[in-house]
Amino acid sequence: MQVVVVLILVALAVLILAVRLRAASGLPIGRVIYSDTGAWSRNERSLVSHRYGLVGKPDYLIQERGRIIPVEVKSGAAPRDGQPREGHVLQALAYCLLVEDQLGTSSPWAIITYSDRQFEIRNTAGARAELQNALALMRRALEAGDAHRNHQETWRCAQCGVSHACDELIG
Repeated sequence: MQVVVVLILVALAVLILAVRLRAASGLPIGRVIYSDTGAWSRNERSLVSHRYGLVGKPDYLIQERGRIIPVEVKSGAAPRDGQPREGHVLQALAYCLLVEDQLGTSSPWAIITYSDRQFEIRNTAGARAELQNALALMRRALEAGDAHRNHQETWRCAQCGVSHACDELIG
């Protein structure tokens, strides 16, 4: 009888630890159906939308009550102004489009997790219009030959996964 009580207490302690670790990760409650963080097993499968001309690999896709929520994890702290970076918001919204187009279900929001704060990005009609506008601007810049990478921070080049193919590599 005492062994059973001890095992139940150990199981309860492990469950509490798991819940705390999950909360600290910034992931919502739900089942991880996609991971590209390397923390689990590396996912080489990109989400592709020919309709929108997008390709992307969110850090996580969480299935929660029939919805799929993209989660993007950033290693740095959130901006001091208390708002997520605009590029990160557009990236999260692009993952919502990719989920909709490739998986056939809409994501009502995405999550951006910085080292010190988390933001829920609503996938509204206005946000989608802003994303479509940004995509159109990027496509025009590409077509005009005016698209250039930001090489202001050389550490980005050192960590870039496509630096081997970059024609603007510095350092």
